[in-house]
Amino acid sequence: MTKATKYLLNTQELSIGYQGKNLVEVVAKNIHIQFQEGELIAVIGVNGSGKSTLIKSLSKIIQPIKGEVFIENININELNEKQLSNLISLVLTKQPISKQLKVHELIALGRHPYTNWIGMLTQEDKRMIQKAIQQVGISELKNKSCDELSDGQFQKVLIARALAQDTPLIILDEPTTHLDMYHKAQVLHLLKSIAASTKKCIVFASHEINLALKMCHQIVLVHEGKIIQGSPEELVQQKVLHQLFPENLIYFDETSKSFSVRV
Repeated sequence: MTKATKYLLNTQELSIGYQGKNLVEVVAKNIHIQFQEGELIAVIGVNGSGKSTLIKSLSKIIQPIKGEVFIENININELNEKQLSNLISLVLTKQPISKQLKVHELIALGRHPYTNWIGMLTQEDKRMIQKAIQQVGISELKNKSCDELSDGQFQKVLIARALAQDTPLIILDEPTTHLDMYHKAQVLHLLKSIAASTKKCIVFASHEINLALKMCHQIVLVHEGKIIQGSPEELVQQKVLHQLFPENLIYFDETSKSFSVRV
């Protein structure tokens, strides 16, 4: 078995950005990252650094400018939409989702890659939906309308939908947006628990850098056109986190592994 087969997702010589008829805007280049099963991985960086661009490039929403993305050692460009939906579940911040649906109906949408042409749920589909509801701990909400939910509850429903899709890789873009500090920590704790119990790899882009450094197995840092991957401890040792913000206002404390504001 080659080393590459151990990775759930990996990239080779990847460059990401946007391409138009007469313009190529490179956001980051020479990207070599590797994700393994059972890991919670945060993609962090300042506003506009390219976190969402990376997430979308890894999930084939946008085409990379150069290089390749492999999932389970298969080039992502060789996978059709159905094959890809069996491997990656996406939870994006701006997905058009009707909040008029009941909670269990929205979660059931995660089974669409497996249902027949009329969308009929099998007993296996129903079992996976119920399992996802239990994993996220929202059994008491399953018959509620989504427009009755708090932001934190709705985020859990979206996570349950991704779990119902039953893919080895789950990618989320800003899953803690609009949540208070307690619910931010609660959602990340839930994601870490799910990664450990299911052996799925869960990758999320986030502005919650301090929480990510305390709770994640791996960090993918997007900074000034470069992407660096490592454990929180490795990034601290490399002293790359000190470069993230101007230190006259925000500084990184190596002892607590967190950013603080100078007062």
